[in-house]
Amino acid sequence: GIFFGYIMKSFQSIFSILISCLVLPSCGASPADSAMQKELDQYIQKTEVDNDIRYREIRNTRGSYITPMCYTRTRDESTGKTFNPCYTCHTRGKIPNYYNDSVLQTEYNFPQEMHVNPYRNLFRDKSQAVDAISDADIERYIRENNYLDEHGQIQLAKNLPVAWPGYRPDIYFNFDKEGFDRNPAGGYSGWRAFRYTPFPGTFWPTNGSTDDVMIRLDSRFSSAGPGKFDPQIYRLNLAIVEALVKQSDIPLAQAVDESIYQVDLDKNGAIDTAAFISSHIDSYVGLARQALENGEIHLAAGLYPENTEFLHSVRYLDPDEKTGQVNLSARMKELRYARKYGWSSYSDIDRISKAELWEANSLDSEQARLSVFRGDYQHGLKNELSWIYQGFIEDRSGNLRPQTHEETIACMGCHSHLGATTDSTFAFARKLEGSDPNANDYGWNHWSQKGLTGVKEPHMTYLNRGEKREYLYYLENNHSGNEFRDNEEVIERFFNPEGQVRPEMKEALRDDISWLLLPSRTRALQLNKAYKVLVQEQSFIYGRDANVEPVQQVYRKIQPGLSTGIEQTIVQ
Repeated sequence: GIFFGYIMKSFQSIFSILISCLVLPSCGASPADSAMQKELDQYIQKTEVDNDIRYREIRNTRGSYITPMCYTRTRDESTGKTFNPCYTCHTRGKIPNYYNDSVLQTEYNFPQEMHVNPYRNLFRDKSQAVDAISDADIERYIRENNYLDEHGQIQLAKNLPVAWPGYRPDIYFNFDKEGFDRNPAGGYSGWRAFRYTPFPGTFWPTNGSTDDVMIRLDSRFSSAGPGKFDPQIYRLNLAIVEALVKQSDIPLAQAVDESIYQVDLDKNGAIDTAAFISSHIDSYVGLARQALENGEIHLAAGLYPENTEFLHSVRYLDPDEKTGQVNLSARMKELRYARKYGWSSYSDIDRISKAELWEANSLDSEQARLSVFRGDYQHGLKNELSWIYQGFIEDRSGNLRPQTHEETIACMGCHSHLGATTDSTFAFARKLEGSDPNANDYGWNHWSQKGLTGVKEPHMTYLNRGEKREYLYYLENNHSGNEFRDNEEVIERFFNPEGQVRPEMKEALRDDISWLLLPSRTRALQLNKAYKVLVQEQSFIYGRDANVEPVQQVYRKIQPGLSTGIEQTIVQ
């Protein structure tokens, strides 16, 4: 009995210590650690007060991974005509994306908590607030750099507390002619910019934002040995990853002597000279090859290797009065970050997708289950395919701040089990593939170096429909340039009174997608102002779309079992 009592007292002591450590962050920490934690807490508390936000609290809905566009009214009740913008996201995935959510083209299958549209910003008339902002004021605002300070240093990286546990921005947006980002000392940050054909609909600049995407691989992919950065090894490994992700041959800007790397890059059965990377490549080069052979990293078609990172900056529309072009603004709306922290095999991915389908089918189809994502705003949120996502967004004063937990949830729907994604991502699978660095279709550069003008329209192959011009096909199925069908500028520019795409615009679009993707200066400034209103309010959890007037073609409430009216799905 004495022994048992001793054990119980010991257990109680240990339990009390554990509880204390959970409640008190400073438990067991050094004075320096406690000071850093206090600085982090103060930073978060001040940001909450200054912007009337809450980092942990859900104030609107946990279902914000379901996008505002999903509430689009796809059927015109007066004419019976249907519109299908849904197929771009909800489709049959390309293996190893085993997810097929094309049924969501035909039915609104939402969790009960999301039957009432929570995005109240869609229904607001912002006209008066927009009119109160002058053209000169908004142009001045968007041309201010809220990422780099006057000394060229990363402002957000300096502002974040020392104890910040998540991603700390480390890209300088100082790209050389090959798209490699260079730090102030001239060294490589590891980030490389690439140009791509923007995903149809919301992501077109004509709908409110410009953006860019950069990729970075694990340091072993740019090394011949520990601490030895080698640009050529990095170029080759990036091309290898591109061939794997796209599952297609990728041309090289210059022929490569395979004997240097002892890897058959073009898979012709010989170690000689390669002009392209084969889609059947089975090795990396340099230190990454050794890591692959040692089982430290993996290689598979359709998947990125571990520790692949992406950065995605979302920006305002900056119209140039002299050229008439719309460019990326200096000011960022958001900076989004993703990292692949682990590895999921084909069988893992298949199991995950089947488990999700089983959960959906085991419940009433009108009551889809609300998804929950692991993680927090400081570290990022995880999907089930080994990716973690984190973001920063404008605060009330125009500086970038960490997104709240609820604001970060908004990223997860598009990056978790959509049929349209490639290993949870969009842009890299759409990268331009030209091999001539001087040509307009060369992909390894930043949008500030080469813009959208002169980029040819992409093509897409659809099941039972064959190959189609992707953007024209979207226009024909949706009859507008966005999901909400309120982009009047695109409608007037591309459609005749009978609702058909004008023949001359078909031809113009074929050779230059900027005819469709870039808005006029007037529209660009209006969209900028509408978004600036959201920044002033910090009302992002209620929708981030830059609508000036209330959106009409959107349901305020979804009735259980509601059909979209779309009878024939479009599947890749």
